[in-house]
Amino acid sequence: MRAAVQHRYGPPAVIESSEVGLPRPGRGEVLVQVGAASVHPGDYFVMTGEPYVLRLAFGLRRPRHGIPGRDLAGVVAAVGKEVTALRPGDEVFGWSTAGALAEYARVPADNLVPVPANLSVVDAAAVPTSALAALQALRDIAHVRPGQTVLVTGASGGVGSFAVQIAKAFGAEVTGVCSTRNVDLVRSLGVDHVVDYTRTDFTRAGKRYDVILDNVEAQPLADVRRALTPTGTLIPNSGRGGRWLGPLGRIVKARVLSGFTRQQLKPLVSIGKRQDLLTLADLLATGQVTPLIDRTYPLDEAADALRYVGAGHTRGKVVVTV
Repeated sequence: MRAAVQHRYGPPAVIESSEVGLPRPGRGEVLVQVGAASVHPGDYFVMTGEPYVLRLAFGLRRPRHGIPGRDLAGVVAAVGKEVTALRPGDEVFGWSTAGALAEYARVPADNLVPVPANLSVVDAAAVPTSALAALQALRDIAHVRPGQTVLVTGASGGVGSFAVQIAKAFGAEVTGVCSTRNVDLVRSLGVDHVVDYTRTDFTRAGKRYDVILDNVEAQPLADVRRALTPTGTLIPNSGRGGRWLGPLGRIVKARVLSGFTRQQLKPLVSIGKRQDLLTLADLLATGQVTPLIDRTYPLDEAADALRYVGAGHTRGKVVVTV
């Protein structure tokens, strides 16, 4: 089969299109014929091997998984032992540890759910990691309720574009922060207010929010906290940080500060959960959430897709079609 392969850590140039052997599903796994796979900043970090702390999980000297990619959608081609909920021919979407940027991928059956009838394979592939992060941040960390005020920075990005829609589905009054070129795009996602950060600094505008999901972290915690209500919740979620430990330093700082204020500073650590993916499938099926697709690339141009994501200015999601 054809796959995007990397044999060492580095820039997108380390990715090459190659012929590799077809994987076989093990116990509790299925073989998915991939129709599309999305890429996100986490895939870029794993590809480069930086921050170095990632290598503890993905291989110290070289990538343990030669085929990158996590999120996918496609058709079940074969099932392994003890798999009863899925059958060959089922159209599914979900996530794997790695290996999504290929014609076929081996995926734990528990990581997959049926694709909603109103969703294309490209749209479905865009959902898992980014939408799960948005859902868990707003529901599980911030406990967003109807009538609350929610501000999302990076509202036109992968997590942000899902977050503003999910917050609206929860009944919140939503403000999206973005650049001038994305104002109309963010407004089309259904937000109540848009802040153009090139013209207005939301931390100095005098408005306070119950919840701030900060996907950009362009300003110090102290400044962002000014825009929080006295008991509000701030969720830092840029993923950026130092070369060695990444965002861990900011995470620790936020945790420590939370002990000295009534405001809650809670960095996001998203975990893949099948039940949460089913929740998202319901929101997608009812039209309350719609994936925002920036660009699509063919499998042979997977390196270009990762390069574009690494530049940090995507509008929604980037998807590789197979």
